[in-house]
Amino acid sequence: EWAAIADRLRSCTGIRVRGVMTMAPLDADERVLRTVFSGAREARDVLRAAGHDATELSMGMSNDYEVAVEEGATFVRLGTILFGARST
Repeated sequence: EWAAIADRLRSCTGIRVRGVMTMAPLDADERVLRTVFSGAREARDVLRAAGHDATELSMGMSNDYEVAVEEGATFVRLGTILFGARST
C-alpha cells in the first residue's frame, strides 16, 4: 500500500514529503511499540525508495521514547518527561 501512496504523493504539487510520524497506543507493551515503530520506519523507507526526501522519522513520546530511538526515531516528543504531567 505504501508504494501506491508514495507514487500518488509524487503527483501532488507543492508537497515535499520529509518523513513519517506515528504515535503508539499509550498503554502499549514493548512488542506493540516495536511493531508500530518498525512499521513507520518501513513506510519511510518505501517513500525514500520512491524518490521522496523522507529522512525524518518522528515517533516516541515521554513514555516510550527509548524504544522509538532504538527503532530509528529522528524526532521524539518529550513534553511530560521535561515539563511534568498536565493538570486537567
